[in-house]
Amino acid sequence: MPTNPIFSAKNVSMHFGHGKKLVKAVDDVTFDIADGEIISIVGGSGCGKSVLAKVMLGLYKQTSGEFKYHGNDITNQRDHWNDVQSVFQDPFSCFNQFFTIRAQLKDAFGILKTKLTKEEIDQRVDRALLAVNVTPADIEGKYPFELSGGQMQRMLLARIFALRPKVLLADEPTSMVDACVRANILDYLMKLKQELGMTIVFVTHDIGLAYYVSDRIFIMHEGKIVESGVPDEVALNPKSPVTIQLIDDIPEIHKEWIKR
Repeated sequence: MPTNPIFSAKNVSMHFGHGKKLVKAVDDVTFDIADGEIISIVGGSGCGKSVLAKVMLGLYKQTSGEFKYHGNDITNQRDHWNDVQSVFQDPFSCFNQFFTIRAQLKDAFGILKTKLTKEEIDQRVDRALLAVNVTPADIEGKYPFELSGGQMQRMLLARIFALRPKVLLADEPTSMVDACVRANILDYLMKLKQELGMTIVFVTHDIGLAYYVSDRIFIMHEGKIVESGVPDEVALNPKSPVTIQLIDDIPEIHKEWIKR
């Protein structure tokens, strides 16, 4: 366990509903994440991984347990989001359909404590767009509904590249892009992590992706972390039936790649 974790969870639960309709989306999880670490939270649909990411982002306040960021409770979302940003699976829900993409990318800088000039913001936005293989002129005057799902997911990633947060929570960040763009985005995230010492938490169903990018992997099932460890330990010597099933679901070509 890290000695000075950036995130620390102790017996954290997130429940919805009451009585017979009670849903334990996150159920008594405990973990620490070190500053600069890359963690993947892996599990099938409905396992609670996205809900846990929203607790980490400060969108949900846990039902019980202790959750800390740099040793403190999350009491101010705006301050928290200055450091912690996210990429979610549905990019259209993260943009206002009535404003242009570029205007919204520029407006995102309003959350930062350090104020930049208009010229600096334009330069950061242009560099961020190029980083996700988008020519700035191609989205000039465009609205979210004019772009495809894959293009919109790249706009979410461009916002992250422009803001340069300390922590990125990435919920299926490459689910709507093709394999070539996916590889480019993952490579850039790794470079950004090296340049800024960024902490990255990937939320994914793909244990192959987790094996490729992670320092450690957490396997979730029915709201609980059922297995955790370094990638070789989890992927090559799985102990939980849930982990074994996730590995069995990987295409054979990817299994051979992991074994190498």
